[in-house]
Amino acid sequence: MRTLLFIHQAAELYGSDKTLLALIKNLNPQQYKIVVLLPFDGPLRPALEACQAEVHITPVLKLYRKMVTPMNLIRFIKDIQTGLATVKKLHAQHHFDLIYSNTLAVLLGVFAAKKLQIPHVWHVHEIIESPGIFKKTFGKLLALKSTTKIVYNSKATADFWNATAPLTPKSSVIHNGLETPNPVSEAEKMEIRERYFHAKTTDRVFALVGRISRWKGQLTALEAFVPIASEFPNSRLLFIGSAPPNQEHFEETLQTAIRQYGLQTQVFQIPFQENIHSFWAAIDIALVPSTEPEPFGLVAVEAMLAGKPVIASNHGGLTEIVVSNQTGFLFPPADIPALTNAMQTLLLNPEKVKTMGEAGKIRALNHFSIQSYTQAFEQLFEQLS
Repeated sequence: MRTLLFIHQAAELYGSDKTLLALIKNLNPQQYKIVVLLPFDGPLRPALEACQAEVHITPVLKLYRKMVTPMNLIRFIKDIQTGLATVKKLHAQHHFDLIYSNTLAVLLGVFAAKKLQIPHVWHVHEIIESPGIFKKTFGKLLALKSTTKIVYNSKATADFWNATAPLTPKSSVIHNGLETPNPVSEAEKMEIRERYFHAKTTDRVFALVGRISRWKGQLTALEAFVPIASEFPNSRLLFIGSAPPNQEHFEETLQTAIRQYGLQTQVFQIPFQENIHSFWAAIDIALVPSTEPEPFGLVAVEAMLAGKPVIASNHGGLTEIVVSNQTGFLFPPADIPALTNAMQTLLLNPEKVKTMGEAGKIRALNHFSIQSYTQAFEQLFEQLS
């Protein structure tokens, strides 16, 4: 049996959290013993422990924009000492065969792998265009010899980082995979639509699921919906998710804009939901209007697995998921009239909602299954450990 140390940068259940959980849940328990380090407690911890993973809370050396102050740098140095001491203690107990770092946000893995002289896999989920110093720093960190293998979540992510620091010989692309959700009853769908969406069976519900942030496109979606709301009074727009900690002003800005447009009876924000599969089942059409390139676009796969057409920005990893005019539409990033037009097209052609949703589900099952995702990593772990 191989013992693997996983290091992750959060403890919630958003994109990268879900990919980590899906991988650990589906690794063969007869072949792998899993230990996970998280920076704080949260809903991810009990979910991992339910998969028989051993979870510890410790600094994981997160690199963030506001860390370059004297106080934060001192804290970072102390965190290096604490984090490395934790890994060293756990290694003495478990004798790790490999360290897996999930996202660029964690630096502990690359330092621990060098200190312990064991293989290190860095799973990169990010495209970081600014600030430039972060882009250069991560390029140099990825090139360190202590990282044995770099796994990118999409070709878009790989192309971005290989253009910054050519790392092709030790890099590969493994598209994220998700589990097929359990069926949701019609009664549960109707309850969600009535309780949360304020929508009837005949109403049409658009939804943007994910963090409320600067670049996820909530304001883009809202502006695109303004002409839709008046032309189609039975339409709804949902924002399902919450802002990151200490960034609640993004939610306040969104709520202010909803009121200014007078759309309080057609547009609703719903906090993050753990049972998101049930909500996807009750939604009609997914929106992923990210204004910056998505490294992958996990919510698009979630929507497709639920049989929903996806209207998404035509850049980043989304171009590897959504097939325009087949499983949904790709529109030029931040092009509000183009997004409005795509939304109108589906409202005027309900048969497209059905056929695109069906095609999307088939594509998701064939190309983004949890089975192929897990198998690819198991093969990689076998090669390196």
